[in-house]
Amino acid sequence: MFSRDNIFFGGIFAISFISFIFWGFDYLANFHFIFLLAALFGIFMAFNIGGNDVANSFGTSVGAKTLTVKQALVIAAIFELSGAMLAGAEVTDTIKKGIVDVSGMIFDPMLLVFVMMSSLLSAALWLLYATIKGLPVSTTHAIVGGILGGGIALGYTTMAEGSGVFSLIRWDQIVTIVISWIISPILGGMASYGIYWYLKKYILDYNEKLEAKIVDLKIVKKGFDEANATEEQKVEHEKLVEKLSNMQKKTTAFRALRTHAPLVAAFAVTTIGGTLLFKGLKNTSIKFNGIESIFLLATFAALAYGITYAIVKEMHRDTPHKATMRLFSMLQVLTASSFAFSHGANDIANAIGPFAAIIDILSTGNVGEKASVPLPVMITFGVALVAGLWFMGQEVIKTIGHRITEIFPITGFAAELGATLVILIATKMGLPVSSTHILVGAVIGIGMLNRNANWKLMKPIALSWIITLPVATVLAGIFFFILKATFGY
Repeated sequence: MFSRDNIFFGGIFAISFISFIFWGFDYLANFHFIFLLAALFGIFMAFNIGGNDVANSFGTSVGAKTLTVKQALVIAAIFELSGAMLAGAEVTDTIKKGIVDVSGMIFDPMLLVFVMMSSLLSAALWLLYATIKGLPVSTTHAIVGGILGGGIALGYTTMAEGSGVFSLIRWDQIVTIVISWIISPILGGMASYGIYWYLKKYILDYNEKLEAKIVDLKIVKKGFDEANATEEQKVEHEKLVEKLSNMQKKTTAFRALRTHAPLVAAFAVTTIGGTLLFKGLKNTSIKFNGIESIFLLATFAALAYGITYAIVKEMHRDTPHKATMRLFSMLQVLTASSFAFSHGANDIANAIGPFAAIIDILSTGNVGEKASVPLPVMITFGVALVAGLWFMGQEVIKTIGHRITEIFPITGFAAELGATLVILIATKMGLPVSSTHILVGAVIGIGMLNRNANWKLMKPIALSWIITLPVATVLAGIFFFILKATFGY
């Protein structure tokens, strides 16, 4: 519990939190106690996003033993933080364009602060419970439920006798979330199933059959009695030896890997690049037109093809199976890193967004359409996210990496690439999906093809998905009234 690593990471977390509080007290002239509470709730939310969502993202890599937890932490620190700072440098929408429409209401702006605080606390508590139980849930659905509950409570307190409160709810957004419960895991499962089927058929099965033939021929060769053999048998034996020699040659043994792995790597890099261009960097000032995007993706794909081909050529000392696992371990680090960057660029907003709205209201006294995100907020919340992965992520990592199905480097790569592909397509088509649900579905897709999926575990996971929204909604409504009464509003 009090290992050197825990003390180190805990110390960094504590220093960043204390520094952030001093920054906030200097940033705001008043409302220091409210800021302190809001900072606790927001950082607590970011911490639990790390423990659940980031752990979910790295579960396949750790489960496949491609990465250790410490290595996953380092990658998360680099790519989650860089994604958060790049994407968060612009703006974050407030509740006015969210799940509850309060644009036509007249209310004290401080009440919206309580809405955001209650949404952060309710979502964080639910995520903490789910993380302890090892249940991968959607942090987006949790914070949406929190804002929904706080928004309904706000409407009840500001409208006459609470009439028409439910008319504030954007029901189309609720329907979108319900749809995402269904289509996200299905699409993720279909994508990973198709990718792994291709890899299994054209690489793994080829390697397995080839190595089985080599073993059989070695047995026959070893049992050959040359002294008592006829001339005809000796000729047949020479043919067998030649056949065995050809099979063991680099050109034959690595034919499948050399032919298909570069193509898969090029496809993976294209998918990852597209996800970063169209999703990971969508909130930044870095923009490319259609021609530029295609040229960039084609360039990266060509580089990936050439580099992968060169790596395979240098793996002749390994058996085909060992070389395959080594190569896809490298590729899995790539997919995990890109997943971390996209996650940092988007889902960290589930903690930063409400908090940015809070400090904007506290500093200006008004409810703005958009709230800027100061750099210290992004850094501190990013550190909290990484700390959450280190201290709380073990159970969710075990669920994704071991409990749903057995994961190896090539299956982990297929799951991560399948999830990334679905996120890319959904982003371009505007489909309502959840990255958490997609990745869980992708792991199930692997288990279906290998016929070892743990369907019993999917029952509590699916139930946790369904109740995330209502639980966060109810908790946020309760917390709103507690905060309102505590501060006398």
